Amino acid sequence: MTVIADTATRTDASASTDRASELINAMAVLPAGHPSRPGLRERAIEAWLPLARHLSQRYANRGEPRDDLYQVAVMGLIKAVDRFETDRGVDFSGFAIPTIVGELKRHFRDKTWSVRVPRRLQELRLAITSANNTLAHTLAHAPTVADIAAFLDISEDEVIEGLEGARAYNSTSLSTPMNESGTELGDTLGGEDTGFAEAERRILLAPALAGLDEREQRIVSLRFYGNLTQQQIAEQIGVSQMHVSRLLTKALAKLRRQLDDATV
Repeated sequence: MTVIADTATRTDASASTDRASELINAMAVLPAGHPSRPGLRERAIEAWLPLARHLSQRYANRGEPRDDLYQVAVMGLIKAVDRFETDRGVDFSGFAIPTIVGELKRHFRDKTWSVRVPRRLQELRLAITSANNTLAHTLAHAPTVADIAAFLDISEDEVIEGLEGARAYNSTSLSTPMNESGTELGDTLGGEDTGFAEAERRILLAPALAGLDEREQRIVSLRFYGNLTQQQIAEQIGVSQMHVSRLLTKALAKLRRQLDDATV
């Protein structure tokens, strides 16, 4: 009974393929504006959908949703249906398979990288992966950078560049937990360090202060380093608070001009 069932299944599949081939051939011989062509095109696409699904399943378990891969394969099938010509001397499946597979490969090459890298690095990554798989079965040890470079006839630096570029294929969310305390990856990243700008301003401030006269330097020092009020400063140097205010304003104006000139 099992043999009979298997035979029947193969017979049904063969009949389905023959019917699909008849539809695509009938559509291909019709001129572009023929009224029957759109209906035949739709039926031909539906008839060849199992091929698209089968090819998309080859690329499953590579990090992409199966439904997305199937949709990409269907797009490749549609392109194959629209471009197929019977006078090419090949049947439709022989033309459609490389078209669909090419669409799937382009999807992985152009759409699945977390960070865009040059196509050269994308192709280099694929070559390195293929070489690594091949060498893993022929060598008595895990392939080294030197082994891969010799196999691909490229420099070791190029292999390292390809391996570094491959890191852009996947990314990690900044919300990824780092430990049980709730710390996330983003919390471990450094922020802008304002200390560099502060240090630069302090370096520029010393010669600017030297450009003030002795009394102006004393007032600025008492105000900003001694944290005294203008009234307290006035009592120390024996002038009015109003006069301290004028002297302080004049001294700060000088400092601003000198600092501006120094940073131009």
